[in-house]
Amino acid sequence: MTVEIERLPSPETGRLPSLAWLSRFHAWIDLAVVIAVLVTTNLIAHFTTAWASIATVPIAACVLVAMMRRRGMRWSELGLSPRHWKKGTLYSVAAVALVLAVVAIGIALPFTRQFFLSERYATISGALVASMIIIPLQTVIPEELAFRGVLHGTLERVWGARGVFAAGSLLFGLWHVASSFGLTAGNAGLSAFLGAGLLAQIAGIVGAVIATAAAGFVFTWLRRRSGSILAPIALHWSLNGAGALAAALVWHATLN
Repeated sequence: MTVEIERLPSPETGRLPSLAWLSRFHAWIDLAVVIAVLVTTNLIAHFTTAWASIATVPIAACVLVAMMRRRGMRWSELGLSPRHWKKGTLYSVAAVALVLAVVAIGIALPFTRQFFLSERYATISGALVASMIIIPLQTVIPEELAFRGVLHGTLERVWGARGVFAAGSLLFGLWHVASSFGLTAGNAGLSAFLGAGLLAQIAGIVGAVIATAAAGFVFTWLRRRSGSILAPIALHWSLNGAGALAAALVWHATLN
């Protein structure tokens, strides 16, 4: 009497490897779609209408989160799990305190104070509106949802931690190419440092990409360390929002 033993699927012909390959293929498709949405969003926000520049990024971030949830991405993969809120809050407080200390030193020193002279924040009232409403709702929260939430999760599925740090940081830097056009012309400190003309504008763009890529690396570290996007949101806001308030204070002190 012979007994037939049911064999598990072999590595060459079994179903399990096929399912793993299919899952990885879907992860690549998800990543390609997310990047395509981000590129399209950036172009629409910067090269169409004023209303598009206000609404496009927040809408796109919400769409990306909803889309990846439909694709089976967990809240923890998006950095939105309530389990990590406490740890995220602790890292947020530490990040904001550090940035505020650095900004305070920056506006106190004569050499670095000039780099805060941005014409966009020439009034304290305008800087307050920008730092408390426009920057968080139009820039910081949507960008963190898109990059440290959705893009982080999709990159981690495809390449793991190294891919998240390398590709995520690079893409975040490239995201700021369009927004850095005319950067030197609107900042008195940068104009004095880099000069004017095409080369100065290119230098400003390259510098902005490098700086924001480095910031993206730190944001990603905070996201992974805390498990939550609360910490990168806090650091991102403090860099932009505190910078806007500091610029207004420097303009006010200069004019008076």
